[in-house]
Amino acid sequence: MSSPLPPNVHLVDHPLVQHKLTLMRNKTASTNSFRRLLAELASLMTYEVTRDMALQDVQIETPLETMTGKMIDGKKLVFVSILRAGNGILEGMLNVVPGARVGHVGLYRDPKTLHPVEYYFKMPQEMDARDIIVVDPMLATGNSAIAAVDRLKKLNPKSIKFVCLLTCPEGLKAMHDAHPDVPVYTAAVDRQLNDHGYILPGLGDAGDRIFGTQ
Repeated sequence: MSSPLPPNVHLVDHPLVQHKLTLMRNKTASTNSFRRLLAELASLMTYEVTRDMALQDVQIETPLETMTGKMIDGKKLVFVSILRAGNGILEGMLNVVPGARVGHVGLYRDPKTLHPVEYYFKMPQEMDARDIIVVDPMLATGNSAIAAVDRLKKLNPKSIKFVCLLTCPEGLKAMHDAHPDVPVYTAAVDRQLNDHGYILPGLGDAGDRIFGTQ
């Protein structure tokens, strides 16, 4: 996208992220390859998304002496997957922060209206003490992401971030208009949506490619 990014949008343009994303876009990539690349790319993005996580001082014993080191409390972090495609990102993120809790929001897109319909919602306890990272491979129309964040804000978490592989100007605008306080982390901002609400050039239906249901 040639125009400036909206406020609160973070483009993760690390060379390894871009390389793996290009391999995933290729229509000849197998289901196994697509799934593996997604996990690897999600792990790489996690480093950027969690860059500002709070640290606490912890006293430990090295083989030589006592020292004070820095540690995060992963149990205060919640990865929230927008089903079903969001689950493809979870593996890579949990590899980096295995202590994180996991929540799920079940949404499907009505093919006629393109609006989300919720069918499942399950979160850890004490969400008001936790930081949330919502994950979904695509931020296209923005309707599902907005609906998920609407629901999560009712739990009064400490913070919310949104992570996707791909987005587009329409999705970013919709998300910013609805939730300007929620940062969006993405590996690419593609050209536009088509008439069916898919991102162009995109990578197809992420859920179908992750789970081999094309």
